Amino acid sequence: MPTGRLAAVAAGSSVAVGLFPGDSTLGLLVVNGLVLVVALVDWALTVRPAAVAVERELPAVVTLGQSARIMWWVGNPGGRRLRVSLADELAPSLRAGRRRLTLIVPGRGRAGAGTDIRPARRGRFELREMVVRVEGPVGLMARQERRMLPATMRVYPQFASRDEAELRINRARILQIGLRSAQGRGGGTEFDSMREYGPDDEFRRIDWAATARAGKPIVRTYRAERNQTVLLLLDNGRVMAGRVADVPRLEHAMDAVMMLAAVATRLGDRAGLVAFDREVRAVVPPSHSAAQLTRVTEAMYSLQPELVESDYEGAFVETLARFRRRAMLVILTELAEQALADTLVPALPLIVRDHLVVLGSVQDPAVVASANSSPDSPAGSYAKAAAVAALEERRRLVGRLRGMGATVVDAPPGRLAPGLADAYLKVKATGRL
Repeated sequence: MPTGRLAAVAAGSSVAVGLFPGDSTLGLLVVNGLVLVVALVDWALTVRPAAVAVERELPAVVTLGQSARIMWWVGNPGGRRLRVSLADELAPSLRAGRRRLTLIVPGRGRAGAGTDIRPARRGRFELREMVVRVEGPVGLMARQERRMLPATMRVYPQFASRDEAELRINRARILQIGLRSAQGRGGGTEFDSMREYGPDDEFRRIDWAATARAGKPIVRTYRAERNQTVLLLLDNGRVMAGRVADVPRLEHAMDAVMMLAAVATRLGDRAGLVAFDREVRAVVPPSHSAAQLTRVTEAMYSLQPELVESDYEGAFVETLARFRRRAMLVILTELAEQALADTLVPALPLIVRDHLVVLGSVQDPAVVASANSSPDSPAGSYAKAAAVAALEERRRLVGRLRGMGATVVDAPPGRLAPGLADAYLKVKATGRL
């Protein structure tokens, strides 16, 4: 019982003792009886929680690291004002401002309140129960029950490289309409149109038959090929559970997947996804639809790294069985020699012969800093030696993979996605597919 109510009961007891100075026990019994009667009346007049309308409003999709708002609404069917308390079932990783609240709902009215959330992890969040508590008119008693309000909220991975993706899409489109860039290579290999020769055109682009017919120099214009296939193979095994810059490697890889899917589809190519560990977890067939990025994100958002060795051979075989057309295969994994020497390396010849293979991995800046440090203690010297050995193993593996015909993009946090996008654009501009 709250302090104020205890004080009221104590005051009533003092009054009773004053009314019955010769028998304080009788006074206390009278007060207790009155309190019991009032409590029973309060209980009888308390509105059942089932009669109160309760709603929860929440966004269907939230992006990791961004804020969203959850609202609760309570409707009062009666004419008397109600004091209603709610306790919702919100996971701690949603980082909600509050999970419990009290509303004063006017008679035949509606009241609402909300809280901000900022999810700390990806995934699917199922919200089911909510506890509803309605206090009596006097405030001595309350009725409480659990209400089932099922709802689902999905937390998508953060697309940190969105601005970089837009920059590369715009740059590629400028090149496609004929503007020159000092960094541009090639002019595409797919015939586009013919036009009159200009001062900046290459002499080898002149179409002599068209020139003879028109009586003036005519050149052929070309554009980068479209409707090509980019397959993104996302490793979901144990090597992707490690953290780099306080973020799991899988999150860095997902950012790269979203950037490549956005850039490829916006430039007219088809992008698809195969997520795997010891088995294939998700497949998104290649498409250049405007909704392809959403499909890829939807397929990835609930993935969590499995603490098992990834089956690269099985993933490659299933990928080749599903998609036989020559494609650019982008494998996102961790370049750890001990993990890949017996798994990825033996399986790589399955795809290198017929497909253009690119491997992407994120470097750990802490290891690089340790390797370049000047230690002043035995522990620091040991850490430096271990870091140097790890980087040497990494360089050896990268050289081995490149020798087998694969392109390797090994970039620090925040640069993996742009690096892979640049590799894709270079391939597209030079017609290697």
